[in-house]
Amino acid sequence: MILRRVGVLSMAKINGIISAAMGLIIGLFMSLLSMLGGLFSSGMGSGSGGAFGFLFGAGAIILAPLFYGIFGFIAGLIGAFIYNFTAGFVGGIELDLE
Repeated sequence: MILRRVGVLSMAKINGIISAAMGLIIGLFMSLLSMLGGLFSSGMGSGSGGAFGFLFGAGAIILAPLFYGIFGFIAGLIGAFIYNFTAGFVGGIELDLE
């Protein structure tokens, strides 16, 4: 079997969803680290560090998946166009399925 063409929009959607999921995981880690950093810095005498850490952490959970999803969608769109263009010259990717 040879993969000769990739559906551009379907590739972009899948890549966008996978990237958004990765963004959520990264956002959760960023959120956890910034909230923990805010807890420790507020305990050392600076009260504004805790609020900043909490806001940054909460923002990371929302913004990271959003940005990763949008840029993943765009990357999938461009990648599928490039694949389809080059597959026209070299014949595509050979798949050995069972």
